[in-house]
Formats: sequence, structure tokens, C-alpha cells
Amino acid sequence: MAQESENNSPHHVAIIMDGNGRWAKSRGRPRLFGHHAGAKRVREIVEACPDYGVKYLTIFAFSTENWKRTQSEVAGLMSLFRRYIQREAQALLKQGVRVRFIGDRLRLDPKLQKLIDNLETLTAENDGVHLTIALNYGGRDEVARATKRMAREVAAGRIDPESVDVETLAQFLDTRFLPDPDLVIRTSGEARISNFLLWQSAYSEYEFTDILWPDFTPDVFGEILKRFGARDRRFGAVSL
Repeated sequence: MAQESENNSPHHVAIIMDGNGRWAKSRGRPRLFGHHAGAKRVREIVEACPDYGVKYLTIFAFSTENWKRTQSEVAGLMSLFRRYIQREAQALLKQGVRVRFIGDRLRLDPKLQKLIDNLETLTAENDGVHLTIALNYGGRDEVARATKRMAREVAAGRIDPESVDVETLAQFLDTRFLPDPDLVIRTSGEARISNFLLWQSAYSEYEFTDILWPDFTPDVFGEILKRFGARDRRFGAVSL
């Protein structure tokens, strides 16, 4: 559930990384060129997190709706995800980053699923930045899957239906190992949440920036975090 951050710094930041395609198009390049540039930016933001006191970083890499894109773009993105994991695994391990993935993995190809499993296992003992990658993820899909799992436990007699509350359901979400995000950032000028962390962001602060994701530098990240520190987070209460 929502919790206040220490020293006015967000403990958990979630980012909707938008604008890769437009960034590439503005340069006369194919959309995948922008996705590759965006992947490089992820590395810089992860590396910057400790300097800003960010312990948890969750990034929206591929949504359940992104399958509607062209076959060539989807195939290119899946190839990019495989290469990213293979290329970055050892660096993430050495940097103390723990990597987890959320979303429905069953639709992903077996090779990618294996790479995901291996990276999670490889970094399982790390406790620096906790990087969570939302891949084939949708907030509504997550809640539906969590409800099914909880319903099975109720049907099996392991959970009393009268005891079910918001905390119960939260234990069946993909993000059960994470605190709720303090801050959700969306790049590229779009002011919508696009089915991302719907349950978890009930009391998150939001920041919408016109900057396209490949141009989202650690300095820009830092400026947004400073603005977050000036916000008055009351969680439904009244400031005294």
C-alpha cells in the first residue's frame, strides 16, 4: 500500500517510457531505431537511481495492447528485449541491481522466457536498485489474473471469503514484492496512464513531461525528483 518516502525523495519511481517511435521518425529513421535508443537510456536512468535515493524503479517496456502493432515492430521489440538481457546481465549483476519482470509471460517465446528466468535468478541476491520490467503487462489483466488466483484459494478453502480485503488481493498481484510507486512519470507529452499499475498507483504522484524517452536524461530525471520533493502528500488526510 502507499507509503511515504523518507527525506521527500521517492522510494519507488515508475516510468511509462513513451516517444521512441516519434523520436526516430523526427530523425527520418525507422521506429526500431528509437526503441534501441530508448534501451540505452534505460541503462543511464538505472545507474542514476542510487544518486537520487531511488531504491525501486519500474519501467513499462511492452503492454498487453502493444501486440496490436505491426508484426515487424513486435518482432523487432522481442529481439531487442532478448539482446538487452544478454548484453546487460553481467553489468546489472556487478552494479548490484536486482531485476524482476511483471506481466503475463505465457505469450512470450520460450527463449525470452528462459532469459527472463535466468536474469531474475542471476540477480536474486542483489539489493541495490530493484529494477522491475513490465513486459506483456496490463493493469486490468494483472488484476484479473490475481483475482483468478485468489478465487482458486477461496474455492480450495485456504482463504475465508469474508476475510478478503485490499491487502489480500495485493498479495496475488505481480507486484506483491514491491512497495507502491511514489511517483509515476510519463514521457512524450501524453497525459494518460495507459493501463499501467492501476491498482498500485492509487496514491501515486504523477508527472507528465513533453520530453521523448530517448531524450530523458539523468538530469531531467533529477529535476522531476526535485519537484516531487516539494509536493504535499496527504494520502487522503488533511495537513495540520
